[in-house]
Parts: sequence; structure tokens; C-alpha cells
Amino acid sequence: MWLKSFKIALIEKNTDALSKLMNDVPKLDSPDDIQEAIYLLKAATELVSKLKDDTSHSMEKIKKNLQFLRSTDIPTSKKLDITS
Repeated sequence: MWLKSFKIALIEKNTDALSKLMNDVPKLDSPDDIQEAIYLLKAATELVSKLKDDTSHSMEKIKKNLQFLRSTDIPTSKKLDITS
């Protein structure tokens, strides 16, 4: 059951479910199940690494866009001008 749930979470790229499943790895008896679990854990590690890189790349794009928008912003006074 654990292997099936792990496969589903991996296919869905559900990092929350993967995290929960990785914290509750059962004792596997069959050598085939152990080998499959190792393969799935490697795949999950690669997925999380890719998602981390994608997030980092997106954050850099956002940061550059914000810098551009701030550079084109018309400077305004932050003080309350009640004399005009």
C-alpha cells in the first residue's frame, strides 16, 4: 500500500504527501519491494530538487521584474503636503 501511495504522490508531484510518506517508510520484506522503494525515493529526490531549482529560477525572475518596475517608477514624496 505504501509503494502505491508513494507512486501516486510522485506522479501527482504532491510534495506534502511525499514528505509524509518519506517520514513513515514501513519495513519492507520483499527484495523487489525494497528495490522499488529505493528507485522511488531517488525519483522523489530528483523531483524535489527540480522543483526547488524551478522555484529559485522563478524567484530570480520576480526579483528582476521588481527591480525593473522600481527603476521606472516616478519618484514621489512620502510626506504629507498640506501647503498646496
